[in-house]
Amino acid sequence: MPYCLADWANWKSNIILEEVANYIEKQSADAQAKAIPFPLHKYLHHGLSSQAMAFNLMGPLITSGDYSPLSELLRSKQIQGADEIRTASFEYEDRDVFNEDAGQPTSIDIVLKDAGGQPRIFIESKLDEPEFGGCSVFGDGDCNGMNPIGCEDNCFLHFIERRYWKLMAKHGITESVRHDRQCLFVAHYQFFREVILAIEKGGTFVLLSDERSPVFKCRSGDREKGLMPFLTGLLPENLRASVASISTQELLGSIKKHERHQKWASEFEKKYGMA
Repeated sequence: MPYCLADWANWKSNIILEEVANYIEKQSADAQAKAIPFPLHKYLHHGLSSQAMAFNLMGPLITSGDYSPLSELLRSKQIQGADEIRTASFEYEDRDVFNEDAGQPTSIDIVLKDAGGQPRIFIESKLDEPEFGGCSVFGDGDCNGMNPIGCEDNCFLHFIERRYWKLMAKHGITESVRHDRQCLFVAHYQFFREVILAIEKGGTFVLLSDERSPVFKCRSGDREKGLMPFLTGLLPENLRASVASISTQELLGSIKKHERHQKWASEFEKKYGMA
């Protein structure tokens, strides 16, 4: 297909700027040398890869060290830490938060750090995905999907001492779904893991998504609909300020205001059908 490169090994051809492709390649190689995961996605060579899109949109800001377009947008959304961005990196994880000593840990696409190197803003990138990721234990047929709140050992992940449900309870999230029949993780596992990771690290979770997709955020008359308002509504009031969303189009618009980024931003606009 014309939107998919012939082989995964050609993934660098899916990245607009050569310096960004080289940066990603080096980051991956350095991580492997230290036995630290830096997962390059299975479909990185695909035109609709959300990881490739994030590399193309955020990579030039990272390699140039110019976060002003991003800071300006985040500031306009009143997102905490917007003025403190000094560095950024892709594929952030911390296995200690959830006691993820083995297997695939909770990973955030982009993390923005302050002058002290502390993560402040955690960004999850979506392009054409129809959902947040669900629980793989249920997906593999090894769980009946019933709500385990009150009987947490019925959840295999809790049984093997992952701290997901403990931290859900700590932050008061379980109260609003305690009497649901279906487990919240069946369909929305990724959202709650990433939100809790951001909160536990003292930061803000931000969704970056394409405004053409109605999945995560859309309007119906005067009503805001989609997964983000629904899932954010399940959080206690005190946590909602730690969850926000921005659109790819908003960030691109902010980037295009800066002359040094206009050439590659125009290429991005064409590549993703935004021109």
